[in-house]
Amino acid sequence: MTTEINNSIELTEAAMCRIRQVMSNDDGLSSKFRVYVTGGGCSGFQYGFKFDNDEAFDDDIIKFKDFSVLLDSMSYPYLYGSTLDFKEDLSGAKFIINNPNAKTTCGCGESFTI
Repeated sequence: MTTEINNSIELTEAAMCRIRQVMSNDDGLSSKFRVYVTGGGCSGFQYGFKFDNDEAFDDDIIKFKDFSVLLDSMSYPYLYGSTLDFKEDLSGAKFIINNPNAKTTCGCGESFTI
C-alpha cells in the first residue's frame, strides 16, 4: 500500500484517488478536503470528512499536487500520526482513519475514545 507521508497525517493511495475522483465528478467542489473530529458516536468522538472552501487561520494545511487536506486546531492532536484510507467492499465505501492515539474504537470504526 502506497502512502503519502506527512508529519500530521498520512494518506494512502486509495484515499488520494478517491478525493481526486470525487473532485473530478463535480467542478464546483473545493480542492480542500477537511478531516475533523467531533463529539459523539458510540465511543465518544467521531470522524468527519467534507470538502471545504474555508480555511481557518489555525488550520494545518497539508498540500498535495492537486488538493489540500485541512486539519483544524481542535482535531489536530486527536489525528496526529493517523493514516487516512479509503475502503470499498460489500458493506459499502468509506474513508477510514487508522489512529494510533485511539485507545478504543467502535465496531464500525467511525468513533473512538482517547
